Amino acid sequence: MLAVDTGIVEEWLSEFKTLPEASISSYATNLKDKTALISSLYKVIQEPQSELLEPVCHQLFEFYRSGEEQLLRFTLQFLPELMWCYLAVSASRDLQSSGCIEALLLGVYNLEIVDKEGHSKVLSFTIPSLSKPSVYHEPSSIGSMALTEGALSQHGLSRVVYSGPHPQREMLTAQNRFEVLTFLLLCYNAALSYMPAVSLQSLCQICSRICVCGYPRQQVRKYKGVNCRIPVSSEFMVQMLTGIYYAFYNGEWDLARKAMDDILYRAQLELYPEPLLVANAIKASLPQGAMKSSKEGTRCIQVEITPTSSRISRNAVTSMSIRGHRWKRHEQPENGNDATELGNFIIPEISVTNVSGERTGNGEKSRALAENDVQHIQGVQETATDPRTDSKGMPEIRRQKSVTLI
Repeated sequence: MLAVDTGIVEEWLSEFKTLPEASISSYATNLKDKTALISSLYKVIQEPQSELLEPVCHQLFEFYRSGEEQLLRFTLQFLPELMWCYLAVSASRDLQSSGCIEALLLGVYNLEIVDKEGHSKVLSFTIPSLSKPSVYHEPSSIGSMALTEGALSQHGLSRVVYSGPHPQREMLTAQNRFEVLTFLLLCYNAALSYMPAVSLQSLCQICSRICVCGYPRQQVRKYKGVNCRIPVSSEFMVQMLTGIYYAFYNGEWDLARKAMDDILYRAQLELYPEPLLVANAIKASLPQGAMKSSKEGTRCIQVEITPTSSRISRNAVTSMSIRGHRWKRHEQPENGNDATELGNFIIPEISVTNVSGERTGNGEKSRALAENDVQHIQGVQETATDPRTDSKGMPEIRRQKSVTLI
């Protein structure tokens, strides 16, 4: 660690202690733009033997419990790097070097599991329904969804999954380690849209390192430092994939792709079904080429919205099917004389040049049309040739324009 970085961190430590209460809000707003400070803090965290590590962890915890939203997010951005340092030190069984990092992680955990009144939190997650569109899918792209009785009974119902309450922890052990770390990573993922690019890069790198350390792939990745295997849980790997999926579409394509491949590699070795399912689903949904998304501006997950199509199921209830059902219901019984009557229809010859001629059928002269009948014909655009029409005595008229009879 350079002397310049040490000076920047020491100045930051002394600055906040002398800061008046009224200036905390403006100080927190400008803190995220201090890239030199953020880089120096990463270097301090990456050196467990540094003398500045303990005061840095203490001040990050003060930021988190201050209640200021910007200070809370400032601490959260270092969470992936803090987890990696703790797991790396724990794997080497040098627990004395990770005391301050463990205290910071436990402090953040114990603050997050309770609300402002000190009561235990119960987090709820709503599972979306496939019958309703979302940012991830369009119902029209899934295929035909017939309106069955079972589908209608489930329509509008949403399934809610609850998490918690979580117990307070006084220390991290091998039994509760990943329960605490999984919850902390869940809190980090909830604030992903506020995390800077350097934090997303750190997330991808530590996910890759955790999954390959102690395995043959470590030699391929050329990772040094930790050579022993780091145990992970299935739930922790799913939370890692959540953050990596966000990093894919926010400027960190290469690092995210490498991290996802390493998580998939470790999930196959451990035979964990949940991370295998999530990783393969993400891999199948990725575009063929790398996303060249800007690292600046609005951060979001880019998805393709399927255009709406006019695909109608054969069993779907439509206006045409209802109309046909009404016709069948009101249709009168047909007999054999209908065909004879249709064959003897008198079709008048009507001219649009104000000269009308009449043509007689079967030796009988057709009657003249009344004035109200003419008005009725003018409004008709197209009449059906189906014998199910109500007035069987009326002649068949097709697309007739305005007519004036003399």
